[in-house]
Amino acid sequence: MGVDRFLGWAGLLLLGYGGVCLLMFLTQRSFIYFPRPAADPSSRLELQVEGKRVLVAHRPHPGPRGLIYFGGNAEDVSLTRAELAALLPDTALYLLHYRGYGGSEGSPNEAALRADALALYAHVAKRHSAVTVVGRSLGTGPAVHLAATRPVHRLVLLVPFDSLLAVARATMPWLPVDLLLIDRWDAAAEAPLVRAPTTIVAAAFDRVVPPRHAEALHRAFRPGVARLVVVPDLDHNTPILDSLAIRAALQGL
Repeated sequence: MGVDRFLGWAGLLLLGYGGVCLLMFLTQRSFIYFPRPAADPSSRLELQVEGKRVLVAHRPHPGPRGLIYFGGNAEDVSLTRAELAALLPDTALYLLHYRGYGGSEGSPNEAALRADALALYAHVAKRHSAVTVVGRSLGTGPAVHLAATRPVHRLVLLVPFDSLLAVARATMPWLPVDLLLIDRWDAAAEAPLVRAPTTIVAAAFDRVVPPRHAEALHRAFRPGVARLVVVPDLDHNTPILDSLAIRAALQGL
């Protein structure tokens, strides 16, 4: 009787654990992407990608310099545009509203965001000969993918990760994330293909993406391609204009 009771409880626990795993599998993208509306819907470009209307917060400027920006998972890039415009007055700005964000159609996922990044690059490269690509937090994934597959002038990564899988393993060690995770954003796997000069800015005490992930990403680049700056007083969500290290990285200093 005791053995039967034990097996019954064990079966219930396994069933419950399996239910949790299934729930996480089905809802995982809601933990990765947090779509935001655009607080400033002015001056936007519209791209058609795979039948979807994808919007880009834009600040036009003539000349060779263009900057493509991929934001964090809960970032409204229409607001970030103002920060970049103040910092880079001689650069045209293109900030992607991920699918489901800021009026862009569709739902965010890795394959869709990769396609959108490539479409945006094609648009920008026709108009500017020196294209800088910036990725912040979640934006690490599309930024590294773009720099690995297209010729870019510079790559800047702010509070980045080596892979979303590595972050998930550390955050949820009790789940079999290797089996469950669909969007892996394995930036470290693509980093060796990047040839553009790269600056990585990490926060020393980042609780969202600990700096060991930026360090692992830095090691994945070919020797001499990337430099890592670990900043003691930087927070994961520090505004661009409030960080000397971020400003210097974006200005190419």
